Amino acid sequence: MTKRLLTRTLMRLALAAIVMAAVTARAAEFTPGVHYFTLKEPQAVQTGSQVEVLELFWYGCPHCYDLEPYLEKWVKTKSENAEYVRLPAVLRRSWALHARAFYTFEALNVLDKLHRDFFDEIHKRKNRIQNTEQLESFVVQRGIDKEQFYEAYNSFAVDSKLRNAQLMSARYEANGVPAIVVDGKYRATASSAGGFQELMQLVNHLVEKAAAER
Repeated sequence: MTKRLLTRTLMRLALAAIVMAAVTARAAEFTPGVHYFTLKEPQAVQTGSQVEVLELFWYGCPHCYDLEPYLEKWVKTKSENAEYVRLPAVLRRSWALHARAFYTFEALNVLDKLHRDFFDEIHKRKNRIQNTEQLESFVVQRGIDKEQFYEAYNSFAVDSKLRNAQLMSARYEANGVPAIVVDGKYRATASSAGGFQELMQLVNHLVEKAAAER
């Protein structure tokens, strides 16, 4: 190994050590009851042996929209023992339409295609989509058959998932969105963590904590 290559290698190792030390130090600063909260009653997870990272969101929430890029990046780099799950929160009656939209997209197998597009429609293109007719127009413009849309939208499966979302929104003790619940036990928000980037660091910390507790 040449002297120049050795120097570069040592510099990279030193930089990696600094980054790791910073991450470790940041994780040590996360305090229960301040940066995250333990649920009074732990909830069952959907992810089996994987640590569940569940996001409570509402399409109409600008903070949820701002969190999306951070979540998208996190999903690409998350640890192998973590699995990401979305839950459309229903903390108010007016949120039910967007939760039903989420489950309708899922039933039509277009959730991956329309999830971010629906967020953009509301926040970038300023189309708030506040009733069924506006939602119909959105999906039809994207090539979805009108009859298939209503069949899914009014289906028993979507009704059941919507009722479950209403129930779980309360069980996760959430009073706002976005909120992330790790392994059915720990709830955190960008506000409690200190920002979006800090929230994702906290999620990694809680994934490690939950995995160690299993």
